[in-house]
Amino acid sequence: MNIAKLMGAVALVTLSTPAWAEPVTINLWTVDRPGEYHYKMAEEFSAKNPDIKVNVRSVQFPDMVNELAKAMATGEAPDVTYIDNPDVALFASRKLLLDLKPMVDKSSVIKLDQIFPGPLASVSYKGGIYGIPRGANTIALYYNADLFKAAGLDPAKPPKTWDEVYDAAKKLTNKDKGVYGLAFSAAASEEGTFQFLPWLQMAGGDYNKVNVPGGVQALALWKKFIDEGLASKDTLIRGQWDSTGTFNAGNAAMDISGPWELPRMSKDAKFDYRVALLPVPKDGAPRASALGEGDNVIVANSKHPKEAFKFVEYMYEQMPRVWNEFGYMPAYPVKVDKPNYPQAYEVFNESMKFARNRGPSPDWAKVSKAIQTAIQTTLTGQSSPENALAAAQKSIDGVLSK
Repeated sequence: MNIAKLMGAVALVTLSTPAWAEPVTINLWTVDRPGEYHYKMAEEFSAKNPDIKVNVRSVQFPDMVNELAKAMATGEAPDVTYIDNPDVALFASRKLLLDLKPMVDKSSVIKLDQIFPGPLASVSYKGGIYGIPRGANTIALYYNADLFKAAGLDPAKPPKTWDEVYDAAKKLTNKDKGVYGLAFSAAASEEGTFQFLPWLQMAGGDYNKVNVPGGVQALALWKKFIDEGLASKDTLIRGQWDSTGTFNAGNAAMDISGPWELPRMSKDAKFDYRVALLPVPKDGAPRASALGEGDNVIVANSKHPKEAFKFVEYMYEQMPRVWNEFGYMPAYPVKVDKPNYPQAYEVFNESMKFARNRGPSPDWAKVSKAIQTAIQTTLTGQSSPENALAAAQKSIDGVLSK
């Protein structure tokens, strides 16, 4: 066969052989580390969908907003990313996220009416749906049942009201043994806002209505915990992780924190620890709890929105796994077989019904800063609760009126 005929034969074979398309690659940014939720989801999804490859990059949690903003400005943003729930409104307001509602409306997997109100509010903005919760977190009251017994308190009847938690903290505080009645975070950070908002919301306020009598009452109670030595002065600078460390060490009889603490608590706490719903201002008052965790969102200029949404659907379907495998609360009611820490799961699952979103507001960081300032100036004695919340309200009104 001469060279012309050989080339003709090669050409014929080439034309008659189907071209295999390269897999579509979607990029995912996460605050997780290798082996954690998003890495595992990407690995599983890619294995089940060989025509779609998911590349994962880790970004430090405090850097995520700035890193995303820079990447979106330069056209180098991922297709799918994790965003902390109060930041969704910020990106949605700037048209940087894809409105998923048209795709959700056609989805046989994602049902908006089954998602808890708090997580759903976190992805809702001006009639659109700009993300899907990957899970949720909330806070409750941990307590040391052994110390309850030693103080003559019934551990089967944890405090249910603000008066009861104050009275219990007084009885449980033992300065000779270095035990405080209560540990919580009032730090000048998002964690301080996260912990204070439920107290404000149960008392008739909200992120945009802080200067209310119930808010003054809540802040005055926090100040009493500090001034009377029922909570450590470190409460003003410690985050939730460190305050729970005090509880785990037996140096605080009660602690306000979330389910992410349970793996560490199960190893470090050498006592009978239990969980109860956050106390309410008085019997019959409405409940509230904080909404933590974040959302899976698709950036507006993704080149592969269809494939990205398919990946988001897959993650949504895995909700029954998130408690036992990843330490999150489910964002919609699911059946969890043999849940880890069953007593805690029951309480946190109930608390999720009352978890409220921070915001939504595109200027959430400024709103949160005003609340943090009110907390700090009150607890350090620089201002009365009334004046601190009045100043915060003035700042918040200015932010939200723009």
